[in-house]
Amino acid sequence: MTRSSHYFYEPALGHGLPHDPLNAIIGPRPIGWIASVNAKGQRNLAPYSFFNCFNYHPPIIGFSSAGWKDSVANIHATGEFVWNLVTRPLAAAMNETSASLPAGEDEFAVAGLTPVQGERVKAHRVAQSPVNFECRLSQCIALVDASGHETGSWLVLGEVVAVHIDRRLLDADGVYQTAAAEPVLRGGGPSAYFGISAQQRFDLVRPDDRNRR
Repeated sequence: MTRSSHYFYEPALGHGLPHDPLNAIIGPRPIGWIASVNAKGQRNLAPYSFFNCFNYHPPIIGFSSAGWKDSVANIHATGEFVWNLVTRPLAAAMNETSASLPAGEDEFAVAGLTPVQGERVKAHRVAQSPVNFECRLSQCIALVDASGHETGSWLVLGEVVAVHIDRRLLDADGVYQTAAAEPVLRGGGPSAYFGISAQQRFDLVRPDDRNRR
């Protein structure tokens, strides 16, 4: 029997590997560093590795939480949150905000970060982060499996209603410089993170755009 060149498994039956490869394969991923407040106005700040952008107009971003955590509860109650860009200089502080703390304890203070009141939402942004999106909740969805059974995870989607960008990340033509921000991306396993650089950039023109030239 010839051994297949592909490792095969069915997730429901287990992967049989030292670590689940899913979040290493779907990666590196942008980090959802989510700031919120509860009904009492107490701050919360937490990183989520299942995060991305889902729509242009209006801009909609979202993150998934394994369980009804403080971020989800706060956003469900207030309808607002702020996403903060994690950069290499902020990586250690971001990691500190992943600690399991009692409800109501301020992760901004624990990580030595400066909260700044949002312009359009009550949640605070991280002053040290060069990019912040103020968001209003559009959907909070209980994720279900293919059989319709709830997974215990929640997908939170929010419309971006205000954007803060450090002017140093905009070039002379006003174009945002992705690599200059030194974004931190999440890999697989318990500790893997990645960065990007301008040297790793390459460009591809989509076929439809080529045909219009």
